Amino acid sequence: MQIKKILVSQPKPSSEKSPYYDIEKKYGVTIVFRPFFKVEGLSSKEFRQNKVSISDHTSVIFTARTAIDHYFRLCKELRFEVPDTMKYFCVSETVAHYLQKYIVYRKRKIFFSETGKIEDLIPAIVKHNKEKYLYPMSNVHDSKASKLDENHINYTKAIMYRTVSNDFAPDEPFDYDMLIFFTPTGVKSMLKNFPKFKQGDIVIGGMGPKTLDEIKNSGLRLDLTTSPAVPSMAAAIDQWLKEHQE
Repeated sequence: MQIKKILVSQPKPSSEKSPYYDIEKKYGVTIVFRPFFKVEGLSSKEFRQNKVSISDHTSVIFTARTAIDHYFRLCKELRFEVPDTMKYFCVSETVAHYLQKYIVYRKRKIFFSETGKIEDLIPAIVKHNKEKYLYPMSNVHDSKASKLDENHINYTKAIMYRTVSNDFAPDEPFDYDMLIFFTPTGVKSMLKNFPKFKQGDIVIGGMGPKTLDEIKNSGLRLDLTTSPAVPSMAAAIDQWLKEHQE
């Protein structure tokens, strides 16, 4: 089988040392980075309609860097000056360090999970039970919010951004031999763009249990995925091409 063009439904890597570029050179294939969905921030007018007041809260729970961007963007648009006393509870150290884009990190009260799991952030949130928590999030159902509910955390959901289909233009070619998905939303968006899609010989790969379920439940054939032997999607693609590329 000859694979010539691969669509990876993620943004283009920021580093020139990405293993995807090594795959292009090694197998003579073209890899196109194009997410099937994109994130849009709510306007300040839209946010006001949710009747959530940022100023009523003393702490913020962040589970993604995207949430940090849109929180501070809306604060600026709403002319709310974030007080130095604001506390930040982050799902991981990486997310916590991203706060440096907007605040002087060492002068703020910042807590984060050592494991990157919301469950391990809960004890710190519970300990500060007199805080009024704001939880910036997207319009897509968030399992992390369920964990907060299970632990009876007093918080306010604040939808600040939404996930929307990154639709293909009518004249944009869809001539790929391999499609790689990382989220269930990406699979749904592709099928929304191409409702008459027939897989045929097109190779489909996915990563993550929910993504794999969506691929199978959509009637598509899953051809490759990650495993302990090939833990990254780039490694899985490399392995597949090594075994199948003519």
